[in-house]
Amino acid sequence: MIGIVDYHMGNLASVINAFKKTGADARLESDTSKLGQYDKLILPGVGAFGDAMEHLQRNGMDEAVKTFAQSGKPLLGICLGMQLLFESSEEFGSTEGLGLIPGKVVAFDESKFDHPLKVPHMGWNELFVQKETSLFDSLPDDFYLYFVHSYHAVCNDRYAIGKTHYGYEFVSAVQNGNIFGIQPHPEKSHENGLKIIENFSKL
Repeated sequence: MIGIVDYHMGNLASVINAFKKTGADARLESDTSKLGQYDKLILPGVGAFGDAMEHLQRNGMDEAVKTFAQSGKPLLGICLGMQLLFESSEEFGSTEGLGLIPGKVVAFDESKFDHPLKVPHMGWNELFVQKETSLFDSLPDDFYLYFVHSYHAVCNDRYAIGKTHYGYEFVSAVQNGNIFGIQPHPEKSHENGLKIIENFSKL
């Protein structure tokens, strides 16, 4: 059974529909006391980092997610949900994150772009696999996924399982043991995204 954290910050319908397409048994969960009952957990998210942390903290969901992560069971953060896994974000000032992966979230630095580009980074782009991981089983070494974001993670390469180029190279997928994160939206990425969802479901 896969739990999808419902904290009113994400396109939950498209996430749960994507899991159903792969045949996975996934359901929304807003009760912090029930998170531990699930075999795997999804932390989705769309919007601002600070608002998301506020929503998570409102009923103790932040601590419940941390407890789940410490259990050793698989946890996947998607888009903003991936960013929340880090120690902090500089979006609208500095905000503390869940601290499950060492690193921080920063704005795209347009002064470093190799040519003029629009921010947010929106649309299809390539993810280049950095190391072998079960999350990308049966996918090629680089493949396209759908992105929508203005901020990206900065972390040690030991945690980077995927990178993408938009103006410059940035980390687009991470893993720290049982904790996974992916910046693009697999639920909007057709066959490649569904394969990632299927792979996570089988962990």
